[in-house]
Amino acid sequence: MNVPEMVAAARGGSVRAAGRLLSLVEGPRRGEVLDVLGPAAARVIGVTGPPGAGKSTTVAALVGAYRADGSRVAVLAVDPSSPYSGGALLGDRIRMSAHAADPGVLIRSLATRGHLGGLATAVPAAVRVLAALGYDPVIVETVGVGQSEIEIAAVADPVVVVLAPGAGDAVQAAKAGLLEIADILVVNKADRDGAERTVRELRAETRAPVLTLVAPKGEGLPRLVEAIGAHDRADDPVRRAGRARAQILSLAQSRLRGHPVLAELAADVAAGRTDAYAAAEDLLRRPPGGAG
Repeated sequence: MNVPEMVAAARGGSVRAAGRLLSLVEGPRRGEVLDVLGPAAARVIGVTGPPGAGKSTTVAALVGAYRADGSRVAVLAVDPSSPYSGGALLGDRIRMSAHAADPGVLIRSLATRGHLGGLATAVPAAVRVLAALGYDPVIVETVGVGQSEIEIAAVADPVVVVLAPGAGDAVQAAKAGLLEIADILVVNKADRDGAERTVRELRAETRAPVLTLVAPKGEGLPRLVEAIGAHDRADDPVRRAGRARAQILSLAQSRLRGHPVLAELAADVAAGRTDAYAAAEDLLRRPPGGAG
């Protein structure tokens, strides 16, 4: 099946064809797929936060809410890469298993493949594929491993930061930079001790809305969906351009990190044959093939 045939099948509802297209945009055929699909945009909701906060459970609850409205929903779960195969290491869809058989839901794991910032380099392309296939919203759930999570702000708007009750949660979130990129803060597991204290700490640290949620029970879910909708309506061209700029810079940095002459320039700097400033200028002038 060629790319146009896959696109037609995916637009006709084939989740398998959509999955094959997503596989292609993780590799060298990315441009071919995107050319066939054409431009498209969708709401992108980012969900991040520290491990154990209940991000996947929150995402599953959001999927259920949007499906109840008749929306086709896609979830991109960005997982750490295996150091051996380069593939997604977690692939954790257990908490979303209730939606696995729903033809209106696509759940996909993407490996970070060593990309700094917690997001796979294929995420922007994957979002565009899903948007062109009629998935809206697209929910991006990140790895949840600390400071690198802030890069999700380049892709998603709003960014929902999920925290759990516990002493020092607000302080740790501030240290990780999560409060800076949070458009909406959610204290999940709000039926546990310490939830009210965590809410107070967060409200003292940020102007973003701070909501409570018990994701498995759906308690607080309508307020979260409403807050996401309100944020969508407040989006503007300046914010969208800012996200696009951050995406471009992030992807460019990844390309430079894999540049074939980087090791040579680093050796020259280490040996004192040149300095880091001159090497950086040289790297920017070199084409990706390393010639010149």
